[in-house]
Order: sequence, then structure tokens, then C-alpha cells
Amino acid sequence: MNEINKKTSKNKQLLAGLFFGIIFGFLLQKGGATSYDVILGQLLLTDFTVVKIMLSAVVTGMLGVYVLKGMGMVTLTPKPGSFGMSVIGGLLFGVGFALLGYCPGTISGAVGDGHLDAAIGGVAGIIIGSGLFAALYPKLSRGILKKGYFGTLTLPELLRVNSWFVVIPVALLILFILYRLEASGL
Repeated sequence: MNEINKKTSKNKQLLAGLFFGIIFGFLLQKGGATSYDVILGQLLLTDFTVVKIMLSAVVTGMLGVYVLKGMGMVTLTPKPGSFGMSVIGGLLFGVGFALLGYCPGTISGAVGDGHLDAAIGGVAGIIIGSGLFAALYPKLSRGILKKGYFGTLTLPELLRVNSWFVVIPVALLILFILYRLEASGL
């Protein structure tokens, strides 16, 4: 592929990402996930709107990606991971979520919705957290981030089965959870 085609392809990917990001933000806002009260209700286990939105996105995205993969339209390239990376990422995410009541996606949606707490505290938190992680990364990458390294191994590869033998049961489980949440009025 020549240099012009690579640049055109990259620009198309960026535009598609922007387009779908705007749609996702719009849907987050319409679903109520940019509301502090809804997020607080989720943290207090009294309002499961956020869980329902995210599980719906997961099942839709998972099925869509694997259908496109089966048609040869996409290639999956998982990033390498480790349990240490997951713990550090979870802690950073959890601290930010606990302090402000937003995750990175809902911060973006809430900023677009005009919420000052997200615009000031959220954006500042993302910048400060990212800066601290970048400053500490050289030291972390030689230590805790390597703990429990599993590389690019996926669950189907670990189980040595066709991807659909994991995707279908997980999709059905998610749909069952969504059904039960709706049926219980949560």
C-alpha cells in the first residue's frame, strides 16, 4: 500500500471514530448516563441504567465485531495485557469514578451536555491522572505492570475453541442479565 493510500485509510478511520464517538456520546446522554444522579444511583445499586447501557453496548459491539471478522472485513489485534496492568487500570478508573462520579466516556458526554463538574473536575482529573501515569510509567513498566503477563491471549484461544463458542454464550448471558434487570424494575 502506498503512502497516500495509508494516509487516506487512516483519515477514514479517524473520521469513522469521530462519527461513532459522537453517536455514542449522544446515546449516553439520551440514556441518562451523563447525569450525576443516575451514576450515583448506579454506585448505590438503586439505578441500573448505566449497567444496562454498557451491557447493551458490549453485546452489540461483540456480535458486530465478530460478524465483521467472520466476513473478513476486520482483523482483531488484541493488545498485550497482564493482571498488574488490569489492577493499576482498575485502581485509576475506580479512584476517578469514586471522586467525581464519572468514567471517561460519561465525562465526555457530560461535558457535551454542559455539566461544569465534568468540564472542570473531570477534564482536569483526566489530564492529571494521565500525566501522573505517564511520569510513573517507566518505573511501573519494569515492575507491577509485568506481573501476571498473559500477552495477547484471548479467552477463545485460552480455551482452544472457535470464537463463537465463547461469543454466543456470553451474548446470551448478557441478554439474560438485561432481561432480569428489566423484569425486576431496576
